[in-house]
Formats: sequence, C-alpha cells, structure tokens
Amino acid sequence: MGTLFSQFKGCIAFLGYVVNTIFWTIPIVLISFIKLIPISPLRTATSYVLDFCASAWISVNGVIERCLHPVNIELSGDTDFSTKEWYMVIANHQSWVDILILQRVFNRKIPFLKFFLKQELIFVPILGLAWWALDFPFMRRYSTAQLRKNPKLKGKDIEITRKACAKFKAKPVSVMNFVEGTRFSKTKHQKQNSPFQHLLKPKAGGMAFALSAMGEQIHKLVDVSIYYPDTVPTYWDYLTGKMPRVKVHIRVSDIDPAMRGDYMNDRDFKISFQEQLNQIWLAKDQVLSQLASQTNKEQR
Repeated sequence: MGTLFSQFKGCIAFLGYVVNTIFWTIPIVLISFIKLIPISPLRTATSYVLDFCASAWISVNGVIERCLHPVNIELSGDTDFSTKEWYMVIANHQSWVDILILQRVFNRKIPFLKFFLKQELIFVPILGLAWWALDFPFMRRYSTAQLRKNPKLKGKDIEITRKACAKFKAKPVSVMNFVEGTRFSKTKHQKQNSPFQHLLKPKAGGMAFALSAMGEQIHKLVDVSIYYPDTVPTYWDYLTGKMPRVKVHIRVSDIDPAMRGDYMNDRDFKISFQEQLNQIWLAKDQVLSQLASQTNKEQR
C-alpha cells in the first residue's frame, strides 16, 4: 500500500512540476524577446526580470517537493553568500537530481545558476526554450574525427563559450559547471582509471575558458560536494520519496589569479590549470570520503 501511495504522489509531483514549468516558461520566453532590442540598459533590466521569474519557478518547485516528497539536505561548510557577487560554481555529478539539489540550495542566495549545457539539449521540449531565454551557455563539442575532417572547426567551441560568458558581464551571475563532463558511474570510473575514489577525472577546458571570458569580474569559486547516503537516485526515486536525505558540503574560496590565462595557446598555463583543478578535485574526494565515513557511523 505504501509503495502504491508513493507512486501516486510521484505522479502528482511530476504533474505539478510540468504545470509549474509551463506556467513560468511562457512569460520567460515572451519577455526574452525584449533582449533583441539593441539597448544595453533595457537588455540588463530584462535579464533581472527573467532571473526573477526563474527564481520564482524554482521556489514553487521547492513547495511541491516539501509537500509531496520532502528531502532533508544536510548542509556543511561555507554558507555566506551574496546575490551581488559573481560566482563560478563547480560540483561532482552523479544524477540529474544533482541539478535540483543545487537549485534548492542556492536559489535566492546567489545569482540564478546558469548551467553549461550540451548543444543538443536546446531541443528538449519546453525546457530547451526556457534555457535559451535565460542565456544558459550551450556548448558544442567537436570530436577528433570532425576536426580532422574540417580543421576550420578548431576553436569554434571555445569561441561559443566566450560569447556566451560575455553576456554575463552586465550583471552578477553564477556560472555552473560539472567539470567531470558526464555523470559518475563505476564503469566510467574504471575505464578512465581515475585516481580519485569518488570522482571522474576533471576536465579543465570549459572552466578555464569561462574564467578567461568573464575576466576579473568573477573571483569567487564555490566548490560543492554532493553525497547521497543511501544510493544515487534517479529522477523517479526523487519524486517518489526514495531519497529522504542528501549531504552537501560547500567550500567558497577566492579564485587564484594563476587560474586565469590563455588555455588554448599557452601550454604551460594549460598544464598548470589542470594541476590546480586536480588539487581541488583531490580535496573534494577527501570531503566525499569523510561524508561517507560519517554516514557509516550514523548507520551503525
């Protein structure tokens, strides 16, 4: 009986999220067309209105969660934030639920999160339009085979990143990047021969180019470690209450000036940046091990 009831609540929650998404996507898309008018102050003002709508969208999602499938987020680490600051946010990636957790943790505490998304995701029904209207950076990656076939494509993905991030200079923003590039799995972990216990190898390019494009405006790094005490949830697990809690550790630090440079053309900087990111990842791996150890003690 309990399982049937949780499935029913999951269906109601899903319907609620769909209705809420449609409700907010319509005004977000319509208002976004004002940004096509080439008047900078008007574009900036429009961006503030759009981010307000997006934050309201996330807030209503939070109400649905609390009513139908409450999740206890156990926060640790730094919690001092500002909506007037520019942030680079990085996190480990295990599930689509990660995004929902990050939105709940940071909504209205820092500028609205802008995620790096794969180019193909712009075609996701409804959400793709909303992400486009909210200026989410869409990344297009070219394979080695594509570059070999058409050398003119080299550097195109970097230029797209720079243009996307250039839009964020007019007002405070939080640029979110899952630097592993994909969701963690044991198979991927073994295939990579990753030196980390809980993480895949970090990819430095997207973060390096974003920091370069944003210039000195973005000088705070928010490093988020997400740990699921029971099992990594699917979206349906989340909706049906099978994910009662999650541990989230946050570390805020100044971005080292040595992390700014020409990642594409400066080989020494490229190597140095990757080494610095590896050190951040090593510290994150230790945090995740500590969270796992805490969980084991709690369950004894």
